[in-house]
Amino acid sequence: MAEYKRTLITTALPYANGPIHIGHLAGVYVPADIYARYLRLKGEEVVLIGGSDEHGVPITLKAKNEGVTPQDIVDKYHGIIKESFKKFGISFDVYSRTSSKIHHDTASEFFKKLYDTGKFIEKTSEQYYDEENKQFLADRYITGTCPKCGFDGAYGDQCESCGSSLSPTELINPKSMISGNVPVLKETKHWYLPLAQYEDWLREWILEGHKEWKVNVYGQCKSWIDSGLQSRAVTRDLNWGVPVPIDEAKGKVLYVWFDAPIGYISATKELTPEWEKYWKDPETRMLHFIGKDNIVFHCIIFPSMLKAEGSFILPENVPANEFLNLEGDKISTSRNWAVWLHEYLEEFPGKEDVLKYVLTANAPETKDNDFTWSDFQARNNNELVAVLGNYVNRTLVLTQKYFGGVVPALGELTDSDKEVLAKISDIKEEVEKSLDNFRFRESLKYAMDLARLGNKYLADEEPWKVIKSDEERVKTVMNICLQITANLTIILEPFLPFSMEKLRSFLNFEKKGWDALGNTSLIAAGHKVNKPELLFEKIEDKVIEAQIQKLFDTKNANDLVETKASPAKENINFDDFGKIDIRVGTIIEAEKVAKTKKLLKLKIDTGIDQRTVVSGIAEYYQPEVLIGRQVSILVNLEPKKLRGIESQGMILCAENADGSLSIVAPDQKADNGSEVK
Repeated sequence: MAEYKRTLITTALPYANGPIHIGHLAGVYVPADIYARYLRLKGEEVVLIGGSDEHGVPITLKAKNEGVTPQDIVDKYHGIIKESFKKFGISFDVYSRTSSKIHHDTASEFFKKLYDTGKFIEKTSEQYYDEENKQFLADRYITGTCPKCGFDGAYGDQCESCGSSLSPTELINPKSMISGNVPVLKETKHWYLPLAQYEDWLREWILEGHKEWKVNVYGQCKSWIDSGLQSRAVTRDLNWGVPVPIDEAKGKVLYVWFDAPIGYISATKELTPEWEKYWKDPETRMLHFIGKDNIVFHCIIFPSMLKAEGSFILPENVPANEFLNLEGDKISTSRNWAVWLHEYLEEFPGKEDVLKYVLTANAPETKDNDFTWSDFQARNNNELVAVLGNYVNRTLVLTQKYFGGVVPALGELTDSDKEVLAKISDIKEEVEKSLDNFRFRESLKYAMDLARLGNKYLADEEPWKVIKSDEERVKTVMNICLQITANLTIILEPFLPFSMEKLRSFLNFEKKGWDALGNTSLIAAGHKVNKPELLFEKIEDKVIEAQIQKLFDTKNANDLVETKASPAKENINFDDFGKIDIRVGTIIEAEKVAKTKKLLKLKIDTGIDQRTVVSGIAEYYQPEVLIGRQVSILVNLEPKKLRGIESQGMILCAENADGSLSIVAPDQKADNGSEVK
């Protein structure tokens, strides 16, 4: 690794339309904080940059639904997020926001430089326009029928029933979500970043120059580059965001994907007038901590923007994590299936480090991982309490009991003593190697090995027995135990900062830098330690049961959500109805469609024939439980190819208020081919 004078660490900007949850923490903020604290302990110059992403369509939709302004929404959630991070101990040097003047000015200047130097291309295209509200419609402001599966609630960018990516003009019967009217197509001009022009450079810079990047990051980058890069619009027709700073773009704003990463630059400007040394000095190392959904933006798009601008450094590494699930299910903000940070801080006061520990020990570093409350309890009780807390408590209690809290002098060392003391430096090396390579789970395990070493040493030496016959030997043993404890305050500082501050108070010991780690005489003989308290406390079953119940109350509430039926469609005449041929059929084969999340391929005995039907129900039904089940099938629907499979009909489903699907079937067995009338 090249030598650098300083390190700039950026963290993905959380979207300010809701609070922070444990998925955000595990993926981005806990590892970034560990790394920043580690570098500070080493005496290195480092800044940790964060802020709220406050632009984009989801915020305008939330504001519309709540009858408030977008600024009201971002003010509320920026405040909640910033305060939660502060209480949790994420050690940002600055936590900014993209609705600030300094950000608007910075993003405008960045765009203007690229515009003035001809780095964009202009394109005129047709986009849906709401004539009543006199505005162009973002993709998420348009709904209609999916052309691929027939789902009525598809958005202009994606069908959430079959998972297909869409463009608004593909929707059948499109409607504006603002007025409910049918939108019209109208020409509009936008500016695009021609990513294809940077393809060869990206291939060399990433695929040849950064083979050390994490496998999941490198692999995703390679896939994108190999697939060919397309031009991407940097402007959009919206009334919330950074106004495009050119006269011919009046009423347009910068696309949120373009302005958000510039938020790292504007936040650094807010922090210091010397911001350029962090962004333009080649002796600065820049690291982006993000989740896997942001890899393309931070490895391909933002670097292309920086390359186009010409005066900025590029990221040295992007140690992205995968996703954290919750109790075996995907975290979902819309379903409230999450552990929210601000709620955790209220319900588990003084246990910030417990959550940091669990999220680090179970971090989704190269694949998705799962958080469960039972694992949270087990790691607290079996590791923090039984290993670390137990060792510290025994050491300090025995020091008080035998020597009145005064550190005893070190006597003659045995081979066992020398071996134990030598292992402190060995453990330090392992922790450093892991941290330097962004392997935080592994580094925490090695750091905890120091407490395990101390516990084993105490158990082997049994000072409570030896004190009766050899007090001098016990002095040496307890001195070594106290040296291990003092080293723990350094090696665990990046991971458990609140707890190590508490432990230093027990030891009456000042904070030491990383260089002191491995020193076997950190605490001098004659030093007086304070009476200890418990470093960690057990978490009882009833506390965990309450959290699990809270989650499942949420799930039950979602299941019982009040149904809001869509309005009836226009009347049809009886002859039209008579054309519909719905039969009872039995599913005889079922399998998932490869490379899709929502599609199942079914073979159905309709009583007329056996036919293949592709249905978007894979999220709600496992293939094996469907075999032998009766369904209602529309048999005279024109065949349509879905993912290369010809679908010869459609099974009838009821869509629930939460978007889930339930198969419509006879309440008792009927003959295959029976007509539904």
